[in-house]
This record gives sequence, structure tokens and C-alpha cells, in this order.
Amino acid sequence: MRALVHRTPGVCRVRARVALRRDGGMVTSEYAVGIIAAVGLAAVLYKVLTSGQVAGELQDIVKRALSVRM
Repeated sequence: MRALVHRTPGVCRVRARVALRRDGGMVTSEYAVGIIAAVGLAAVLYKVLTSGQVAGELQDIVKRALSVRM
């Protein structure tokens, strides 16, 4: 039977810091992928919103909203 090894809190903290250092570079690449995806989505939304039919519908909505009497 294996004996239980008592680990001090200091040892656990050191191991946690070492584990965090190993994944340090992943954060930057994840942000880069997220930014690229957001820019791609923004470009698609821009194209959709500036298309003729959608732009006309949006203008119609704004005109109706501004013409409402209060």
C-alpha cells in the first residue's frame, strides 16, 4: 500500500505557477483567432446591412420611427 504524501501549500503553488507558464503563449493566439473571427463577422454584417434591399428596409424603419406622433 502506498503511503499518503503530505504536500505543503508552497509546493502546490510552485507547481501551479509552472503549469501556468506552460500555457502562456496560448492566450495570445486565442485572442488573435477571436479578433480575426470578429472582424470577419463584422465584414459580413457590413455587406449585408449595406446591400440595397436591407438598406431600404432600415431607412423605412427609421422613417416610420421618426414620423410617430408623441
